Amino acid sequence: MNGIPAHSLNDGTTIPAIGLGTWPLDDAAAERAVRCALDLGYRLVDTATNYDNETGVGRGIAGSGVPREELVVTTKLPGRHHGHEETLASFEESRRRLGLEYVDLYLIHWPNPRVGRFVDSWKAMIRLREDGLVRSIGVSNFTAEHITLLEKETGVLPSVNQIELHPLFPQEELRAFHADHGIVTESWSPLGRGSALLDDPAVAEVAEAHGVSPAQVLLRWHVQLGALPIPKSADPDRQRANLDIFGFELDSDQLAAIARRAPRRLGADPERHEEF
Repeated sequence: MNGIPAHSLNDGTTIPAIGLGTWPLDDAAAERAVRCALDLGYRLVDTATNYDNETGVGRGIAGSGVPREELVVTTKLPGRHHGHEETLASFEESRRRLGLEYVDLYLIHWPNPRVGRFVDSWKAMIRLREDGLVRSIGVSNFTAEHITLLEKETGVLPSVNQIELHPLFPQEELRAFHADHGIVTESWSPLGRGSALLDDPAVAEVAEAHGVSPAQVLLRWHVQLGALPIPKSADPDRQRANLDIFGFELDSDQLAAIARRAPRRLGADPERHEEF
């Protein structure tokens, strides 16, 4: 995949070790960002129904000239469409907006535990995979308990769990659970959106030592944890820099220095958050 390393998923497929996030780009910005990113060598693109930019992402893919089989396209099921039949209908709408015959990775965006219908959605996603409309299925913002329930009810584990992950919130226990169950950890907000991580003196010191940017250091931190970051950028120079993180390595002291702070979540808590 253009020199980008890949993770092997538990269903026999593979996924690039870094991707392009697209929230909160609108359709026009997403189309431009995706075309540019694919031209630079990205092969994993992440969107969602609730990002309201699947149409733009699809146009960017169609206009890129990159063969479809080289791409891994991810989208996500919104909370308002939880349920078996609702999931099947929602997927068809996503597929139509994207303009694709199949989706490579389909995720449940949030568990919405009080609604309690994510198992029904998971059963529908298993059917979509069996029908060849989806290559891989996974979840986003799920806890270990939510994933355990999916396995108990269906015998099928997610291939990916996309979670909030950055040095302010390193998620050691959940990452260990993923590793024990063959689930790839995907990182949203990998640069700690809304925080001061990019200006942190410890990150700056590591960046200077390697002759790279603070953002590259943070993304390399994810890679060395075994996680898959999906930074969002519509800027070609930042897209190029974000992709250029495989030519240097952080040592153990640098890894520790980057995450040496009290853990704190920047986004919503999946135990309580309800997304529709």
